Amino acid sequence: MYDSERFIGSAIRSVQAQTYQNWEMVVIDDASKDKSIDIVRTCMDQDKRIKLIALDINSGSAKARNEGLKISLGRYIAFLDSDDLWVPDKLKKQLIFMENNKLPITFTAYRKINENGEHRGEVNIDKTKISYIDLLKTNHIGCLTAMIDVKLLGGKIYMPLIRKRHDHAFWLSILKRGHIAYGLNEILSIYRIRRKSLSYNKLAMLPYQWELYRDLENMSFMRSLFHMILYAWHGLLKWSL
Repeated sequence: MYDSERFIGSAIRSVQAQTYQNWEMVVIDDASKDKSIDIVRTCMDQDKRIKLIALDINSGSAKARNEGLKISLGRYIAFLDSDDLWVPDKLKKQLIFMENNKLPITFTAYRKINENGEHRGEVNIDKTKISYIDLLKTNHIGCLTAMIDVKLLGGKIYMPLIRKRHDHAFWLSILKRGHIAYGLNEILSIYRIRRKSLSYNKLAMLPYQWELYRDLENMSFMRSLFHMILYAWHGLLKWSL
């Protein structure tokens, strides 16, 4: 969470509205300068399942998420950014899907809205089984939709400390171990498009994607270039819908 006073209350309420109620929420504040922390503390006073960690220095999403991972107690872990939302059956349906099929990592379809909550399309799942090779081509897994089973993964795994694309790198690190990510093609999350965010500017994201291929995955120049072309093509298709 960083300077999210406009949206953090709605994000928290979307978790509190879950039909599955046996959850804990760990909110990591990345040195916000607005009233985000005050809003979270008010929610904490009313709901003891909510915990807050306030970082002294703005360190980026990867560091913040890792701090949350460190203190999380549950077997299953899901991620929600401070401006996104979950639909009420998200946790229940995804947990049933994972438990019934003994799946280590899953993801779902999601809806897109703008900053005013207006509908801006949907991202459905066109491939329900994602391997490491599949994920190199494009990031099929929306972070707000993902859920991992720490037990089946053999313990907690942490995100690489890079400024951007750390979620993609995180899923790759899991699938590189031989795991498969399974998709549940139901819209269970809502992604908010914010024009000021770096992820909104797809051209600005390209250097970070190149860093992922070259430095984290240790690919050759030509193989990195090949996957960059695939990434750009998939991104164009995905965000033009």
